[in-house]
Amino acid sequence: MAGAAVPKFSNEAGAREIAIGVKEFTCIGANPPFDHPHIWLDMGADSEIVCPYCSTLYRYDAALGAHESRPAEALIREKSSV
Repeated sequence: MAGAAVPKFSNEAGAREIAIGVKEFTCIGANPPFDHPHIWLDMGADSEIVCPYCSTLYRYDAALGAHESRPAEALIREKSSV
């Protein structure tokens, strides 16, 4: 993912699993101020990973873009500083 911003995901809704279109990402747990330490996760050759802080199951879905998730509200949209 060189040159691209690493997407961040949260599980504010308490979903059992979140489908994402990347294998390297940051999990923040719930939305601030109730977030856990922001942890970088890498699925490697696997197609799923569990966050060690919030136990959210993330599954890779090649049909999703790099900045997409299912449910859609799991993607944290960074505010532009421009």
